[in-house]
Amino acid sequence: MIVVGGEALVDLVPSPSGESTVEGLPALLPRLGGGPYNVAVALGRLGSRVSFLSKVSTDFFGDALVGRLGASTVDTSLLQRGAEPTTLAVVGLAEDGSARYSFHVEGTADRLVTDPGPLPEEVRAVSLGTLGMVLEPGASAYEAVLRRESERGRFTVLDPNIRAALITDPAAYRERFLGWLPHVGLLKLSVEDAAWLADAEDPWPALRDWAGKGPAGIVVTLGGDGLAVLTPSGGLVRVPGQRVEVVDTIGAGDTVHAAILHWLDAANALSTESVREMPEESWREALEFAARAAAITCSRAGAEPPWADELK
Repeated sequence: MIVVGGEALVDLVPSPSGESTVEGLPALLPRLGGGPYNVAVALGRLGSRVSFLSKVSTDFFGDALVGRLGASTVDTSLLQRGAEPTTLAVVGLAEDGSARYSFHVEGTADRLVTDPGPLPEEVRAVSLGTLGMVLEPGASAYEAVLRRESERGRFTVLDPNIRAALITDPAAYRERFLGWLPHVGLLKLSVEDAAWLADAEDPWPALRDWAGKGPAGIVVTLGGDGLAVLTPSGGLVRVPGQRVEVVDTIGAGDTVHAAILHWLDAANALSTESVREMPEESWREALEFAARAAAITCSRAGAEPPWADELK
């Protein structure tokens, strides 16, 4: 089983019909999401055994979030529930479909998750990221899970998925990120996230440095230019993106994350050692699979990752 930990929230997304309110603001539609939540849903739809670790509200939105997990074959035995409200993310879409976010996170349920203790023996991999690694006190709980499960030999995956507006002390967060790397088996991030974390216009020198600090691979999403993976030896494998009519890019990076994990799961390669030894051709196959999956997500509104039969 793969355990995915982090926030579950509701994205308020502009209506695709373009309708407006009286004040001229776009009408907003609720879409279930959150980076780790999307990863868990995508993994379930692709056919991997996956469990979601988070705290979810008992409000209307929370019930809908839990219902969608079940419909996507995601195990909820590690899920915590609470009366606190669901986190909201208001999404603005640019002309090219790219998304920017503003968040409403004070006192919400997902940031109040507690450390569940050692995960069950059947767990082979743990995936963490996004707001779960930023908002306290939950961030410290997830950090404890990352360090403990790494020490127990579990394959760990991290996607920082930077939301800069919520990081009040960038220097402290960057230092904390570097402290996570020795405990990370696979790092996945966008080239924009890498530039922010490196505090540099060109993030590739930093990426090469990070590759030597623990991760067996660093998967980098390049927007419309495709995907790349950087190996600890300095090797670089790139594949182009898939051509598709983009509705929006919400959940595209999360789909890449899930698709890579699913590919590794299907190849019986959910370990740091297996990933470190993967030949370039295997990486190319994994990246191409992830690019196809992400293209499907981009072709529809909101974070709607594909099911396995859509990728046959």
